[in-house]
Amino acid sequence: MKKCILALLLVFAFSVPAFAKSYINGIDANYPPFAYIDEKSGNPAGFDVESMDWIANTMGFTIKHMPIEWDAIIPTLLAKKIDMVCSGMTITPERATQVAFSKPYWKVYNVFVTKKESDLTVAALLTQKLKLGGQRGTNEAEKLDKDQKEKNLRYEVRLYDSAPLMIEDVLNGRIDAALMDSLPALDSISKGKPVKIAGTHGDPVLFGVAFRKDDTELQKLVNEGYKKLMADPFWKQLQQKYDVKPLE
Repeated sequence: MKKCILALLLVFAFSVPAFAKSYINGIDANYPPFAYIDEKSGNPAGFDVESMDWIANTMGFTIKHMPIEWDAIIPTLLAKKIDMVCSGMTITPERATQVAFSKPYWKVYNVFVTKKESDLTVAALLTQKLKLGGQRGTNEAEKLDKDQKEKNLRYEVRLYDSAPLMIEDVLNGRIDAALMDSLPALDSISKGKPVKIAGTHGDPVLFGVAFRKDDTELQKLVNEGYKKLMADPFWKQLQQKYDVKPLE
């Protein structure tokens, strides 16, 4: 009897798979269509969220998405409260001094958003005495501030916690325009907001997943996951679902 029990225990032990590793992804929950909170379910959703869910399932780990204020997201990563940032983060030399990045997975333009009826051009926005919005902790806001000081430009920079909040203040006249990635701008237009893209600002920027510099194993895992995802039909399905198109 004891031998039978021992044999069953051995079979059970060798048949149970090892527990999958679990990681936490920090997201900007106000960055549609790449990351946001679904109004119906109350759960994180978006292009980046579903991409990382697919990668986790394929590469054999579990993932949880945690909303975090964008200007605190890198300090939260470095404090080991999250394990990665997959949420439309632009790869910049400044950020690369603090974190490691995956290979780029997306490319977008930075754009100025104005009221639909506005005739303001990018040149006017950068040279006239106007109020311009930027999101805290983004490279767009940092560039606006840096250029203003270095070139003695006349505009005033107002900082916001999210792109949707900037859109609302463009519409109510508190600011004349907002600088953001093209993704939330196009998302607002698709939802019927009476705004338009006045023009692009600067070169295209690349998105990457951020990790702590010593977390090379996770970085390698995610890079391999994106390679598999981009070769799978689901990659195109995600683009269609969230109505996003990659820049050539």
